[in-house]
Order: sequence, then C-alpha cells, then structure tokens
Amino acid sequence: MDVRNETAPAPATTLEMMDIDAILKTLPHRYPFLLIDRVLDLQPRERILCLKNVTRNEEFFQGHFPGQPMMPGVLMVEAMAQAGCILMLSEFEDHSDRLMVFTGIDAAKFRRPVTPGDQLHIEAKVLNWRSRAVKMQGTVHVDGKLVCEAVITSQMISRVKKQEGTE
Repeated sequence: MDVRNETAPAPATTLEMMDIDAILKTLPHRYPFLLIDRVLDLQPRERILCLKNVTRNEEFFQGHFPGQPMMPGVLMVEAMAQAGCILMLSEFEDHSDRLMVFTGIDAAKFRRPVTPGDQLHIEAKVLNWRSRAVKMQGTVHVDGKLVCEAVITSQMISRVKKQEGTE
C-alpha cells in the first residue's frame, strides 16, 4: 500500500507563546499570587506548557525558609492549577465573567526542592474535560527533572460582579 497519497489527520490547533500581557487578560490572579510568566505551548482541550521564573525576590522566600529558601509545594500545585485555568478559559472569547476554582487535589508528590534561580516548566494534561469542569495531570520540571506532580480538578463558576461604589 502506498502511503504517500494518504492524507494524515490535521494536528490539533496549537496556540503558541502567550506573554505576560495575554496571561493578565486571561487570569484574575495578580502579584504576588500570579505564578505563570509565559505560555510556551497550548493545545486546546489537551495540554498546556507554561514557564515560571523563580527569583529571590519572591515574597514567600522571606519566611520559607530563612537561610535556605525553598518554594512551598502548595505554590507549585497552584502554578499547575493556574496553567490549567488558562487552558480551560482559552476556550471562551470572553471569559471576564468566569472564574476557575479548585475542587480537588490528588496524588500530590514533591520530589525535589525549588530554589531561587530555578525555571519551572509547568505542564497540565487533560484527563477529563466537561463543559464546566476539568481533571488534569499536572507536572513541574526544573532542568528536565520532575520536582512536583498532582492530579487537579477544577470547576468553572460565575464571577461575582462588583456593585457600584465597592472595590
């Protein structure tokens, strides 16, 4: 059989590189809780790969731990969730009235410490996608080595609208 004449299925649409401005338009998180610096690759409803540069200036290093700074594991899990949030919200043209919230964290494992100067490669792969909920396998790598992993579930809810005159 001659396969040269067969057409291969088209690859999934891939969105490349979201900078910090695009991320700020997507996520409601702000400093010091914004944990995604750049989106390196996004395949809708499949996976996302993001980048976080860990600097000595991060507020959490003041108390975790003085003299031996390490990024808290819970913040690595949060970074995976933020990546997944970008992936899910990318499905909507206008997502200003939507908010993603955690509904579960399972099988979290912390394998190596993350210290100032590390560059996190955060990946979230879809395990189950529903219209308002998603279950993802998240991983964080530094220099190609696995430092954290977890299964995260999140749900989309309506964002509470601010009343006039309130902050």
